[in-house]
Amino acid sequence: MTYRNPHVTLLASRLSPLDPNSKLPLYQQLERALREAIDKGVLNSQDPLPPERELASELSVSRITVRKALQGLVKEGLLVRRHGFGNIVQARIEKSFSQLTSFSEDMRARGRVPRSQWLRRSEGTVTPEESLTMRLSPGTPVFRFHRIRFADDAPMALEYCTVPASALSQLNAVEASLYEALETTGHRPTRALQRLQAVLLTKEQAGHLKSEVGSAGLMVERVGFLGDGRVIEFSQSFYRGDTYDFVAVLSASA
Repeated sequence: MTYRNPHVTLLASRLSPLDPNSKLPLYQQLERALREAIDKGVLNSQDPLPPERELASELSVSRITVRKALQGLVKEGLLVRRHGFGNIVQARIEKSFSQLTSFSEDMRARGRVPRSQWLRRSEGTVTPEESLTMRLSPGTPVFRFHRIRFADDAPMALEYCTVPASALSQLNAVEASLYEALETTGHRPTRALQRLQAVLLTKEQAGHLKSEVGSAGLMVERVGFLGDGRVIEFSQSFYRGDTYDFVAVLSASA
């Protein structure tokens, strides 16, 4: 008699059925079914998925089909592979608009490992847009930082940031966290204005974020201020719309 894991059987029963006669390949159907299960809370953050062999057996598909479906979800950032644990669900990340925290702090607070892939570090002078937004005189020296931000191995954001050169000791002072580097010189922002805008990811942005060209994204523009009112940061960050939610706490006025 073949042993059937009741947990795998229960999960399989709650997934949208797969149709072998559909024009959509089975691995894409399974990928979509698992994505829906995560969105609906059937699978929660940090839940481990069953082994490929058991899931394939329960669904009557090949292990290659299961593997391709899981690989797609890993690329989306909805699953992460951990040695000794297999595939773990990483549900959408919520970022509060009411807290002025860095990307690194947000990820560490959620038990995830932040890292960056540098695209460019450069010195220059303010552009007309930066001069207006940052209230800096034309010709003011600035540092620019362009990088991809990761949570574990999943790309989460594409970040373009400009700060006055006077705020840091040198261009290479920024390692893992810009805010940590600014804090060492006494220039960490104490408040910020943020603007959220829905966008469609360009070819370049989608490539960096391992997403589809034209897929939904979120652009967050942040202007950070010091306590005396000076602008210390101007950034534009592009997030994958399928992995990030921005939330705000609202209260009624008295």
